[in-house]
Amino acid sequence: MKVHTYLHFKGNCEEAMDFYADVLGGEINQKMKFKDAPESETMFPEEVMNLVMHSTLQAGDLTIMASDFFNEKEEFNLGNNFAVSIGTDDEDEATAIFNGLSEGAFIMMPLEEAFWGGKFGMLKDKFGVQWMISLEDENTTA
Repeated sequence: MKVHTYLHFKGNCEEAMDFYADVLGGEINQKMKFKDAPESETMFPEEVMNLVMHSTLQAGDLTIMASDFFNEKEEFNLGNNFAVSIGTDDEDEATAIFNGLSEGAFIMMPLEEAFWGGKFGMLKDKFGVQWMISLEDENTTA
């Protein structure tokens, strides 16, 4: 199981991640914009197409993942701009973690098949902490 910090930004993710890469001496090894998603025209509004859907910065053993905040059910604020991201390659473990955290939680995305491979789910637990659970497949890297 891998645990990473996942940051959300209000339209300036690319700028922030470039800054962090420079300061930390790291490299951005993954960047996907909303427009790069399959069927993006039907999934997302035009105003988010050039924003970052997912980015990964690697600096030594440190991994920071991030995206521009887009959630039709919730507004961006400084209390919801981060999440704990757990990645595993064990489906039973991913399901057990997601289901356990789901008790009394607000489910933002159920744990289900993801177009990039594996499964993915997001929730805000009963304590207000946001979680991202990823079931990785052999083609997925965190």
